[in-house]
Amino acid sequence: MAKAQTAISNVMAMLREWDKGSTSTRAQILSDFIKSSQNKTGPELEADFAQAASLFLARLTAWIRLTYMVGTCLSQQLQALSIFLSASSGHKFLAEFLDVGGVLTILEILSLKQAKEEDKAQALYLLMCIANSGRKYKELICESYGIRAVAECLARSKSEETQECARNMLQTLAQGNPKFESQVYKGLIALLPSSSPKAQQMAAQTLRIVQKIVRQANPNIVEPLVDLLKSYHLEVQFEAIELIKDLMSHDVQEQLLSSLVSALVPVKDKLLKRPEILDDPTAPELKRPLPVFVQQAAAGKVIGVLVREMREIAQKLIQKRCVHNLMIAMGNEDHADSQRQASITLEYLSSTFPIVDENIREAMGDALYQLFMANPEMLYMNMNAVQADVLRSNKVNIPGIVEGLE
Repeated sequence: MAKAQTAISNVMAMLREWDKGSTSTRAQILSDFIKSSQNKTGPELEADFAQAASLFLARLTAWIRLTYMVGTCLSQQLQALSIFLSASSGHKFLAEFLDVGGVLTILEILSLKQAKEEDKAQALYLLMCIANSGRKYKELICESYGIRAVAECLARSKSEETQECARNMLQTLAQGNPKFESQVYKGLIALLPSSSPKAQQMAAQTLRIVQKIVRQANPNIVEPLVDLLKSYHLEVQFEAIELIKDLMSHDVQEQLLSSLVSALVPVKDKLLKRPEILDDPTAPELKRPLPVFVQQAAAGKVIGVLVREMREIAQKLIQKRCVHNLMIAMGNEDHADSQRQASITLEYLSSTFPIVDENIREAMGDALYQLFMANPEMLYMNMNAVQADVLRSNKVNIPGIVEGLE
Protein backbone atom coordinates (compact mmCIF):
# COMPACT_ATOMS: atom_id res chain seq x y z
CA MET A 1 0.00 0.00 0.00
CA ALA A 2 2.79 2.39 0.91
CA LYS A 3 4.59 1.50 -2.33
CA ALA A 4 1.48 2.30 -4.36
CA GLN A 5 1.06 5.61 -2.54
CA THR A 6 4.67 6.51 -3.28
CA ALA A 7 4.20 5.71 -6.97
CA ILE A 8 1.09 7.88 -7.15
CA SER A 9 2.89 10.72 -5.38
CA ASN A 10 5.79 10.50 -7.85
CA VAL A 11 3.46 10.59 -10.85
CA MET A 12 1.48 13.53 -9.47
CA ALA A 13 4.71 15.38 -8.80
CA MET A 14 5.83 14.79 -12.38
CA LEU A 15 2.49 16.02 -13.72
CA ARG A 16 2.67 19.17 -11.58
CA GLU A 17 6.20 19.75 -12.84
CA TRP A 18 4.87 19.41 -16.40
CA ASP A 19 2.01 21.83 -15.75
CA LYS A 20 4.22 24.51 -14.24
CA GLY A 21 7.36 23.79 -16.22
CA SER A 22 8.97 25.69 -19.07
CA THR A 23 9.52 24.28 -22.55
CA SER A 24 12.94 22.94 -21.54
CA THR A 25 11.43 21.22 -18.49
CA ARG A 26 8.78 19.51 -20.61
CA ALA A 27 11.39 18.56 -23.18
CA GLN A 28 13.40 16.83 -20.45
CA ILE A 29 10.32 14.97 -19.20
CA LEU A 30 9.60 13.79 -22.73
CA SER A 31 13.21 12.74 -23.25
CA ASP A 32 13.19 10.68 -20.05
CA PHE A 33 9.86 9.09 -21.01
CA ILE A 34 11.09 8.16 -24.50
CA LYS A 35 14.27 6.57 -23.13
CA SER A 36 12.50 4.55 -20.47
CA SER A 37 9.34 3.47 -22.27
CA GLN A 38 10.33 2.16 -25.70
CA ASN A 39 8.36 -0.97 -26.76
CA LYS A 40 6.36 -1.12 -23.53
CA THR A 41 2.85 -2.57 -23.53
CA GLY A 42 -0.26 -0.70 -22.48
CA PRO A 43 -0.39 -2.40 -19.05
CA GLU A 44 3.30 -1.66 -18.48
CA LEU A 45 2.77 2.03 -19.25
CA GLU A 46 -0.18 2.11 -16.87
CA ALA A 47 1.96 0.52 -14.17
CA ASP A 48 4.70 3.12 -14.69
CA PHE A 49 2.15 5.90 -14.23
CA ALA A 50 0.32 4.29 -11.27
CA GLN A 51 -2.74 3.70 -13.51
CA ALA A 52 -2.76 7.38 -14.51
CA ALA A 53 -1.04 7.20 -17.91
CA SER A 54 -4.08 8.82 -19.50
CA LEU A 55 -3.39 12.01 -17.54
CA PHE A 56 0.05 12.29 -19.13
CA LEU A 57 -1.29 11.41 -22.59
CA ALA A 58 -3.96 14.12 -22.25
CA ARG A 59 -1.32 16.73 -21.44
CA LEU A 60 0.85 15.54 -24.32
CA THR A 61 -1.97 15.70 -26.89
CA ALA A 62 -3.08 19.12 -25.63
CA TRP A 63 0.45 20.50 -25.93
CA ILE A 64 1.04 19.17 -29.45
CA ARG A 65 -2.24 20.65 -30.64
CA LEU A 66 -1.17 24.04 -29.29
CA THR A 67 2.40 24.03 -30.57
CA TYR A 68 2.68 21.88 -33.73
CA MET A 69 2.41 24.97 -35.96
CA VAL A 70 5.60 26.41 -34.52
CA GLY A 71 7.36 23.08 -34.11
CA THR A 72 8.13 23.29 -30.38
CA CYS A 73 9.63 19.92 -29.37
CA LEU A 74 7.58 18.40 -32.18
CA SER A 75 9.94 15.51 -32.78
CA GLN A 76 9.90 14.47 -29.12
CA GLN A 77 6.13 14.87 -28.87
CA LEU A 78 5.60 12.63 -31.89
CA GLN A 79 7.99 10.01 -30.54
CA ALA A 80 6.22 10.03 -27.17
CA LEU A 81 2.83 9.68 -28.86
CA SER A 82 4.11 6.75 -30.92
CA ILE A 83 4.98 4.92 -27.68
CA PHE A 84 1.35 5.18 -26.57
CA LEU A 85 -0.24 4.41 -29.95
CA SER A 86 2.02 1.47 -30.81
CA ALA A 87 1.76 -0.17 -27.37
CA SER A 88 0.19 -3.62 -27.54
CA SER A 89 -2.99 -3.90 -25.46
CA GLY A 90 -3.07 -0.11 -25.51
CA HIS A 91 -6.33 0.40 -27.36
CA LYS A 92 -7.49 2.72 -24.60
CA PHE A 93 -4.72 5.19 -25.48
CA LEU A 94 -5.67 5.09 -29.17
CA ALA A 95 -9.32 5.83 -28.34
CA GLU A 96 -8.33 8.77 -26.13
CA PHE A 97 -6.07 10.19 -28.83
CA LEU A 98 -8.79 9.96 -31.46
CA ASP A 99 -11.40 11.49 -29.16
CA VAL A 100 -9.47 14.77 -29.02
CA GLY A 101 -9.04 14.99 -32.82
CA GLY A 102 -5.61 13.41 -32.97
CA VAL A 103 -5.96 12.26 -36.59
CA LEU A 104 -6.62 15.79 -37.85
CA THR A 105 -3.62 17.12 -35.94
CA ILE A 106 -1.33 14.50 -37.48
CA LEU A 107 -2.66 15.16 -40.99
CA GLU A 108 -2.12 18.90 -40.53
CA ILE A 109 1.50 18.24 -39.55
CA LEU A 110 1.97 16.46 -42.90
CA SER A 111 0.82 19.57 -44.75
CA LEU A 112 3.12 21.99 -42.91
CA LYS A 113 5.76 23.42 -45.23
CA GLN A 114 8.02 24.22 -42.28
CA ALA A 115 7.85 20.74 -40.71
CA LYS A 116 11.06 18.70 -40.83
CA GLU A 117 11.12 15.61 -43.03
CA GLU A 118 11.86 13.34 -40.08
CA ASP A 119 8.83 14.76 -38.22
CA LYS A 120 6.62 14.03 -41.22
CA ALA A 121 7.97 10.49 -41.30
CA GLN A 122 7.16 10.12 -37.60
CA ALA A 123 3.67 11.52 -38.19
CA LEU A 124 3.14 8.94 -40.94
CA TYR A 125 4.26 6.24 -38.53
CA LEU A 126 1.57 7.40 -36.10
CA LEU A 127 -1.01 7.23 -38.87
CA MET A 128 0.16 3.72 -39.68
CA CYS A 129 -0.32 2.70 -36.04
CA ILE A 130 -3.88 3.99 -36.23
CA ALA A 131 -4.62 2.35 -39.60
CA ASN A 132 -3.24 -1.00 -38.46
CA SER A 133 -5.79 -1.07 -35.65
CA GLY A 134 -8.60 -2.01 -38.03
CA ARG A 135 -10.84 -1.11 -40.93
CA LYS A 136 -12.88 1.52 -39.08
CA TYR A 137 -9.69 3.41 -38.27
CA LYS A 138 -8.64 3.38 -41.93
CA GLU A 139 -12.06 4.77 -42.78
CA LEU A 140 -11.66 7.48 -40.14
CA ILE A 141 -8.35 8.57 -41.68
CA CYS A 142 -9.91 8.63 -45.15
CA GLU A 143 -12.97 10.54 -43.94
CA SER A 144 -10.57 13.14 -42.53
CA TYR A 145 -9.14 13.71 -46.05
CA GLY A 146 -6.15 11.58 -45.16
CA ILE A 147 -5.66 10.17 -48.67
CA ARG A 148 -5.10 13.63 -50.11
CA ALA A 149 -2.80 14.69 -47.24
CA VAL A 150 -0.62 11.59 -47.53
CA ALA A 151 -0.50 11.77 -51.35
CA GLU A 152 0.55 15.42 -51.26
CA CYS A 153 3.20 14.60 -48.68
CA LEU A 154 4.58 11.92 -51.02
CA ALA A 155 4.62 14.34 -53.96
CA ARG A 156 6.25 17.24 -52.12
CA SER A 157 8.69 15.49 -49.81
CA LYS A 158 12.41 15.74 -50.47
CA SER A 159 13.25 12.73 -48.31
CA GLU A 160 13.05 9.19 -49.68
CA GLU A 161 12.39 7.88 -46.17
CA THR A 162 9.35 10.12 -45.82
CA GLN A 163 8.19 9.25 -49.34
CA GLU A 164 8.48 5.54 -48.58
CA CYS A 165 6.44 6.00 -45.40
CA ALA A 166 3.77 7.84 -47.40
CA ARG A 167 3.75 5.14 -50.07
CA ASN A 168 3.30 2.42 -47.44
CA MET A 169 0.51 4.44 -45.87
CA LEU A 170 -1.40 4.74 -49.15
CA GLN A 171 -1.02 1.04 -49.79
CA THR A 172 -2.29 0.25 -46.29
CA LEU A 173 -5.32 2.52 -46.78
CA ALA A 174 -6.21 0.63 -49.96
CA GLN A 175 -6.00 -2.82 -48.39
CA GLY A 176 -9.01 -4.14 -46.47
CA ASN A 177 -10.79 -0.82 -46.93
CA PRO A 178 -13.42 -1.35 -49.68
CA LYS A 179 -15.24 1.91 -48.95
CA PHE A 180 -12.20 4.02 -49.90
CA GLU A 181 -10.00 1.76 -52.05
CA SER A 182 -11.10 3.51 -55.27
CA GLN A 183 -10.22 6.91 -53.77
CA VAL A 184 -6.71 5.68 -52.96
CA TYR A 185 -6.47 4.36 -56.53
CA LYS A 186 -7.47 7.74 -57.98
CA GLY A 187 -5.06 9.48 -55.62
CA LEU A 188 -2.19 7.37 -56.93
CA ILE A 189 -3.15 8.15 -60.54
CA ALA A 190 -3.07 11.84 -59.63
CA LEU A 191 0.53 11.37 -58.46
CA LEU A 192 1.77 10.07 -61.83
CA PRO A 193 2.34 13.58 -63.31
CA SER A 194 4.27 14.63 -60.18
CA SER A 195 7.45 16.66 -60.62
CA SER A 196 9.25 14.23 -58.29
CA PRO A 197 10.66 11.17 -60.14
CA LYS A 198 10.69 9.21 -56.88
CA ALA A 199 7.02 9.99 -56.30
CA GLN A 200 6.25 8.90 -59.86
CA GLN A 201 8.13 5.65 -59.38
CA MET A 202 6.41 4.90 -56.06
CA ALA A 203 2.97 5.81 -57.42
CA ALA A 204 3.35 3.47 -60.40
CA GLN A 205 4.78 0.74 -58.17
CA THR A 206 1.88 1.01 -55.70
CA LEU A 207 -0.69 1.19 -58.50
CA ARG A 208 0.37 -2.30 -59.56
CA ILE A 209 -0.68 -3.55 -56.12
CA VAL A 210 -3.82 -1.43 -55.79
CA GLN A 211 -4.96 -2.27 -59.34
CA LYS A 212 -5.42 -5.88 -58.24
CA ILE A 213 -7.55 -4.69 -55.32
CA VAL A 214 -9.89 -2.39 -57.30
CA ARG A 215 -9.83 -4.77 -60.31
CA GLN A 216 -11.42 -2.45 -62.88
CA ALA A 217 -9.01 0.01 -64.47
CA ASN A 218 -9.85 3.70 -64.62
CA PRO A 219 -9.46 5.12 -68.19
CA ASN A 220 -7.85 8.24 -66.68
CA ILE A 221 -4.74 6.19 -65.93
CA VAL A 222 -3.73 5.88 -69.60
CA GLU A 223 -2.49 9.38 -70.47
CA PRO A 224 -0.35 10.03 -67.34
CA LEU A 225 1.00 6.48 -67.48
CA VAL A 226 2.17 6.75 -71.10
CA ASP A 227 3.60 10.19 -70.24
CA LEU A 228 5.85 8.49 -67.68
CA LEU A 229 7.74 7.06 -70.65
CA LYS A 230 9.12 10.59 -71.17
CA SER A 231 11.06 10.33 -67.92
CA TYR A 232 14.85 10.44 -68.01
CA HIS A 233 14.85 8.14 -64.98
CA LEU A 234 15.09 4.45 -65.87
CA GLU A 235 13.46 3.35 -62.61
CA VAL A 236 10.37 5.40 -63.49
CA GLN A 237 10.25 3.91 -66.99
CA PHE A 238 10.64 0.41 -65.56
CA GLU A 239 7.64 0.77 -63.23
CA ALA A 240 5.59 2.35 -66.04
CA ILE A 241 6.34 -0.54 -68.39
CA GLU A 242 5.47 -3.12 -65.73
CA LEU A 243 2.17 -1.35 -65.02
CA ILE A 244 1.38 -1.16 -68.75
CA LYS A 245 1.94 -4.92 -68.99
CA ASP A 246 -0.41 -5.50 -66.04
CA LEU A 247 -3.12 -3.35 -67.64
CA MET A 248 -3.16 -5.44 -70.82
CA SER A 249 -5.72 -7.69 -69.12
CA HIS A 250 -8.07 -4.77 -68.41
CA ASP A 251 -10.61 -2.74 -70.37
CA VAL A 252 -8.09 0.04 -71.03
CA GLN A 253 -6.00 -2.23 -73.25
CA GLU A 254 -7.19 -0.71 -76.54
CA GLN A 255 -6.71 2.84 -75.28
CA LEU A 256 -3.21 2.02 -74.04
CA LEU A 257 -2.16 0.37 -77.30
CA SER A 258 -3.39 3.33 -79.33
CA SER A 259 -1.46 5.74 -77.08
CA LEU A 260 1.73 3.69 -77.39
CA VAL A 261 1.47 3.58 -81.19
CA SER A 262 0.84 7.34 -81.27
CA ALA A 263 3.89 7.94 -79.04
CA LEU A 264 6.07 6.45 -81.80
CA VAL A 265 5.39 9.60 -83.84
CA PRO A 266 5.78 12.74 -81.69
CA VAL A 267 3.38 15.56 -82.52
CA LYS A 268 5.11 18.46 -84.27
CA ASP A 269 3.80 21.00 -81.74
CA LYS A 270 5.51 19.10 -78.94
CA LEU A 271 8.77 19.04 -80.87
CA LEU A 272 8.67 22.81 -81.17
CA LYS A 273 8.22 23.30 -77.43
CA ARG A 274 11.84 22.98 -76.41
CA PRO A 275 12.80 23.89 -72.84
CA GLU A 276 14.10 27.48 -72.99
CA ILE A 277 17.36 26.53 -71.32
CA LEU A 278 18.24 24.35 -74.33
CA ASP A 279 18.34 27.49 -76.49
CA ASP A 280 20.24 29.66 -74.00
CA PRO A 281 23.67 30.39 -75.55
CA THR A 282 25.16 31.11 -72.10
CA ALA A 283 24.08 27.74 -70.67
CA PRO A 284 26.43 24.74 -70.75
CA GLU A 285 25.80 22.30 -73.60
CA LEU A 286 23.06 19.84 -72.65
CA LYS A 287 23.14 16.36 -74.12
CA ARG A 288 19.69 15.20 -73.00
CA PRO A 289 17.20 14.48 -75.79
CA LEU A 290 13.74 15.99 -75.82
CA PRO A 291 11.27 14.16 -73.55
CA VAL A 292 9.11 13.20 -76.55
CA PHE A 293 12.09 11.39 -78.08
CA VAL A 294 12.71 9.59 -74.80
CA GLN A 295 9.03 8.59 -74.88
CA GLN A 296 9.35 7.51 -78.52
CA ALA A 297 12.23 5.17 -77.67
CA ALA A 298 10.44 3.82 -74.60
CA ALA A 299 7.25 3.23 -76.61
CA GLY A 300 9.26 1.22 -79.13
CA LYS A 301 10.74 -0.76 -76.26
CA VAL A 302 7.45 -1.50 -74.48
CA ILE A 303 5.76 -2.46 -77.76
CA GLY A 304 8.62 -4.89 -78.29
CA VAL A 305 8.03 -6.37 -74.85
CA LEU A 306 4.29 -6.72 -75.48
CA VAL A 307 4.55 -8.35 -78.91
CA ARG A 308 7.03 -10.91 -77.62
CA GLU A 309 4.88 -11.88 -74.65
CA MET A 310 1.39 -11.76 -76.21
CA ARG A 311 0.68 -12.75 -79.84
CA GLU A 312 -2.85 -11.40 -79.65
CA ILE A 313 -1.47 -8.01 -78.63
CA ALA A 314 0.94 -8.10 -81.56
CA GLN A 315 -1.97 -8.56 -83.98
CA LYS A 316 -3.85 -5.62 -82.48
CA LEU A 317 -0.78 -3.38 -82.64
CA ILE A 318 -0.22 -4.19 -86.31
CA GLN A 319 -3.85 -3.32 -87.02
CA LYS A 320 -3.23 0.07 -85.38
CA ARG A 321 -0.52 0.95 -87.97
CA CYS A 322 2.22 0.09 -85.52
CA VAL A 323 4.52 -1.01 -88.38
CA HIS A 324 4.09 2.33 -90.14
CA ASN A 325 4.95 4.26 -86.97
CA LEU A 326 7.88 2.02 -86.05
CA MET A 327 9.45 2.80 -89.42
CA ILE A 328 8.99 6.53 -88.82
CA ALA A 329 10.76 6.14 -85.45
CA MET A 330 13.56 4.24 -87.20
CA GLY A 331 14.08 7.27 -89.41
CA ASN A 332 14.39 9.73 -86.51
CA GLU A 333 17.97 10.90 -86.99
CA ASP A 334 17.66 13.15 -83.92
CA HIS A 335 17.52 10.25 -81.46
CA ALA A 336 19.56 7.09 -81.90
CA ASP A 337 17.80 5.13 -79.15
CA SER A 338 14.42 5.68 -80.83
CA GLN A 339 15.88 4.25 -84.02
CA ARG A 340 17.44 1.28 -82.23
CA GLN A 341 14.40 0.31 -80.17
CA ALA A 342 12.05 0.63 -83.16
CA SER A 343 14.39 -1.47 -85.34
CA ILE A 344 14.62 -4.27 -82.79
CA THR A 345 10.83 -4.40 -82.39
CA LEU A 346 10.14 -4.24 -86.13
CA GLU A 347 12.64 -7.04 -86.81
CA TYR A 348 10.74 -9.28 -84.38
CA LEU A 349 7.40 -8.50 -86.04
CA SER A 350 8.95 -9.11 -89.44
CA SER A 351 10.36 -12.50 -88.46
CA THR A 352 7.12 -13.55 -86.74
CA PHE A 353 4.50 -12.36 -89.24
CA PRO A 354 5.23 -12.95 -92.95
CA ILE A 355 2.72 -10.28 -94.00
CA VAL A 356 4.71 -7.67 -92.07
CA ASP A 357 7.94 -8.84 -93.70
CA GLU A 358 6.42 -8.56 -97.19
CA ASN A 359 5.17 -5.04 -96.60
CA ILE A 360 8.33 -3.61 -95.05
CA ARG A 361 10.48 -5.14 -97.83
CA GLU A 362 8.33 -3.37 -100.42
CA ALA A 363 8.37 -0.09 -98.46
CA MET A 364 12.11 -0.11 -97.79
CA GLY A 365 13.41 -1.39 -101.09
CA ASP A 366 15.90 -4.26 -101.38
CA ALA A 367 19.07 -2.37 -100.41
CA LEU A 368 17.69 -0.86 -97.20
CA TYR A 369 15.81 -4.07 -96.36
CA GLN A 370 19.00 -6.13 -96.61
CA LEU A 371 20.83 -3.60 -94.46
CA PHE A 372 18.01 -3.78 -91.91
CA MET A 373 17.93 -7.58 -91.77
CA ALA A 374 21.73 -7.85 -91.51
CA ASN A 375 21.84 -5.96 -88.21
CA PRO A 376 18.61 -4.28 -87.04
CA GLU A 377 20.12 -2.93 -83.85
CA MET A 378 22.85 -1.06 -85.73
CA LEU A 379 20.81 0.05 -88.72
CA TYR A 380 20.82 3.66 -87.52
CA MET A 381 24.62 3.66 -87.76
CA ASN A 382 24.76 2.18 -91.25
CA MET A 383 22.03 3.95 -93.24
CA ASN A 384 22.29 7.32 -94.95
CA ALA A 385 20.05 10.38 -94.85
CA VAL A 386 18.11 9.36 -97.98
CA GLN A 387 17.32 5.95 -96.47
CA ALA A 388 16.21 7.58 -93.21
CA ASP A 389 13.87 9.77 -95.24
CA VAL A 390 12.45 6.66 -96.95
CA LEU A 391 11.61 5.25 -93.52
CA ARG A 392 9.97 8.48 -92.33
CA SER A 393 7.83 8.77 -95.47
CA ASN A 394 6.72 5.13 -95.67
CA LYS A 395 3.10 4.41 -96.54
CA VAL A 396 2.79 0.96 -94.98
CA ASN A 397 -0.85 0.10 -94.32
CA ILE A 398 -1.11 -3.67 -94.29
CA PRO A 399 -4.26 -4.88 -96.08
CA GLY A 400 -6.22 -7.99 -95.08
CA ILE A 401 -4.54 -7.78 -91.74
CA VAL A 402 -6.69 -10.28 -89.86
CA GLU A 403 -6.43 -12.96 -92.54
CA GLY A 404 -2.75 -12.39 -92.99
CA LEU A 405 -1.98 -12.84 -89.30
CA GLU A 406 -3.91 -16.04 -88.67
